[in-house]
Amino acid sequence: MTDAAPLRVLIVDDSRDDAELTELALRDAGIPVEVRREYGESGLVDALREFQPQLLLSDVNIPGFSGAEAMHLTRAMRPGVPVVFLTGSAIGAPGEELPEGDALVFKDELELLPDVVRRLVGA
Repeated sequence: MTDAAPLRVLIVDDSRDDAELTELALRDAGIPVEVRREYGESGLVDALREFQPQLLLSDVNIPGFSGAEAMHLTRAMRPGVPVVFLTGSAIGAPGEELPEGDALVFKDELELLPDVVRRLVGA
């Protein structure tokens, strides 16, 4: 995406610090991004409609919401938009499985995120 418009990235995470670190990982890697952050379900539908993201980065576990729900909303409203899940742990609640998006990146390995984004959207 050199010399093109910045990649529109929607980050859904209940932690403002984690959302900021996620954005910085992309910017520090030289990926031109325009980022909108949402911290839960409220605002996600509006963000999908108005911001029209080209990529969704979502925490897996969000109080009162989930990354899987964010993915389903995104796929319903913006088909074809890649979904990357971010998580602090591969171990969820007993019996809980990690949702299957287009990729999964651990929050303590954000240095891997830029390559995942490049692979998915050619940034």
